[in-house]
This record gives sequence, structure tokens and C-alpha cells, in this order.
Amino acid sequence: MRHVEAVSELACEIAEAVSKKGYAVNVELVEVGGLLHDIGRGKTHTVHHAVVGAEIAESLGLPKTVISIIKKHVGGGITARDARKLGWPKDVYVPQTLEEKIVCYADKLIEGSRRVPIEKTIDKLSQELPPATIERIWKLHEEMLSLVGDCDCLP
Repeated sequence: MRHVEAVSELACEIAEAVSKKGYAVNVELVEVGGLLHDIGRGKTHTVHHAVVGAEIAESLGLPKTVISIIKKHVGGGITARDARKLGWPKDVYVPQTLEEKIVCYADKLIEGSRRVPIEKTIDKLSQELPPATIERIWKLHEEMLSLVGDCDCLP
């Protein structure tokens, strides 16, 4: 619980900073998406928690925007090719909207319930994920930095 609360809190701070820069972002959606992004971990602690979580959220009748955040938050997104390898249903698993990107990014900056620099996350994930995935996380980081500028919300 502390992890999702920390992700949601940081995601909201990022969303508010992005909003202050003049971008349209739904902060309430970011908050809810942050709180629910790991709902699938109740059934599995593998990468599949994203798809399982999306299925749970859909069964609960949650909005498609929330479901989309849940299924797109892992790594820097999962490509169609990697999704096929994982046996996932054909769909888009790379964050597209600002809200999806913000929650995905905030999740990479929280270890347990503590904020950590992106470099620490990248170092850890580099040992278990392919270089293309690490590249997507770096691109997401660069995009977020370009949106928030010198926001002191980032670790």
C-alpha cells in the first residue's frame, strides 16, 4: 500500500508541475491511476501484473482511462513484439497519454515507498531487462524532464 500511495503522490506532483507549464493533464486520473497501477499484484508479482490488473479493473467496471494506465505502467512500456512473446492479448502496452506516461514514470522513481533517482532504477533494471526497454525508460525520463523543467518534486 505504501508503494502505490507514494507513486500516486509523486505522480500528482509531476502532473501539477506539468499543468503549471500549460499542458492539459487530468490530475485526478493520475492520482487514481497511481493508486491502482499495481492492482494486479494481488494475483501475481511478475510482469504479468499489468495485464492481470487491467483485467481486474475491467471486471470492476473502472473507466478505460484507468485500465489503460494499469496495463501500460511496466518498464517504459511493453512493445507489441514483447507482448506477443509474453503471451499477452494484442493491444498497446506503451504509455501514450500524458497521464499514462506520468504514472509510468513516477513508478520508476519509487522503490518501495522511497523516492529514488532514475539512475538508481536504471542501474537495477539494466540487470534484468533488455537494452531496448532501458532505452524507453530513458526516453520517458527525458520527456518528463522537458515537461516539468526544474521541478523539485523529482528525486
